[in-house]
Amino acid sequence: MHIRRRRSWELPESAVTPEATYLSRRHLLGAGVGLLGVAGLSAALAPFADAAPAPGDPANDPTRDLYPAKKNPAFTAGDRPITPEEISGNYNNFYEFGSERSAYQIADVAARMPRRPWTVKIDGMVEQPREVGIDDLIRAMALEERIYRHRCVEAWSMTVPWTGFPVKDLVAYAKPLSGAKYVRFETFMNPEVALGQRRFIYPWPYIDGLTMAEANNDLAFLVTGIYGKPAPNQYGAPLRLALPWKYGFKSVKSIVRISFVAERPVGLWEQVQGREYGFWANVNPQVPHPRWSQASERDIGTGERRPTLLYNGYAEQVAGLYKGMSGEKLFM
Repeated sequence: MHIRRRRSWELPESAVTPEATYLSRRHLLGAGVGLLGVAGLSAALAPFADAAPAPGDPANDPTRDLYPAKKNPAFTAGDRPITPEEISGNYNNFYEFGSERSAYQIADVAARMPRRPWTVKIDGMVEQPREVGIDDLIRAMALEERIYRHRCVEAWSMTVPWTGFPVKDLVAYAKPLSGAKYVRFETFMNPEVALGQRRFIYPWPYIDGLTMAEANNDLAFLVTGIYGKPAPNQYGAPLRLALPWKYGFKSVKSIVRISFVAERPVGLWEQVQGREYGFWANVNPQVPHPRWSQASERDIGTGERRPTLLYNGYAEQVAGLYKGMSGEKLFM
């Protein structure tokens, strides 16, 4: 008799977080500084509430013929249900578009951002720097669907079916030089639409980074779609990171530049409050945030509270990346 042992990180499809819940959740994370200017931003965003739907409609995405992509059976849902799309799609953190979700839906505001034209600059320590159109980049890659857990530093979680391609495929495409030690990801700048970028307290654009070893790990994923279709803007379209063993603020959204560099990038949240949001940001239930516990998490799809898992349940795949690094602050 053949007995199949489920791997520690596998999730059941029933555990995937609904799209609506994930998309409109962006509580202010900064220690005190994030509270400045919220009222003014809410007033500025009010006109968007009744505006006609915008150029960010994924139904018009030029790559929609590539969806749904083939499911990768190595990354399936285990014992958690997939979060319903209507939940994850309206429960998001996207500070470029605001932080006060009670005043408006980030999904509605983000939809006003044009998805095309969109180019991604690949530069730094590479054989040949280039700027590539997002559609050309997506079509150069083999898309697949993976179901991942997503764990926010704010102690909520969801489970969603991302579509995209491994970061290591992008690394191979970029042909980095041997001196490159890190990959730096940079988000868009468009304060005409993303009014959150007008707030002086944040060092826009949003950036963060990975080591080359992390970027080449099988789990590191560049996302172009979700729920079997091109991703709506609030998820970080047209290109975002998904790093399921790290807290969500490491998963840079709406990427326009990928640089291969020798020095460690300092991310936006690390610049704002490095004591609370470090470079590594690996999930660990035994290491609390300075202002709250990380021992448990709330599933936004089911409302269930469950114990947090080390590396968000992906220790088998990633723990080896950090051997011999006891001097590093790996878990916050």
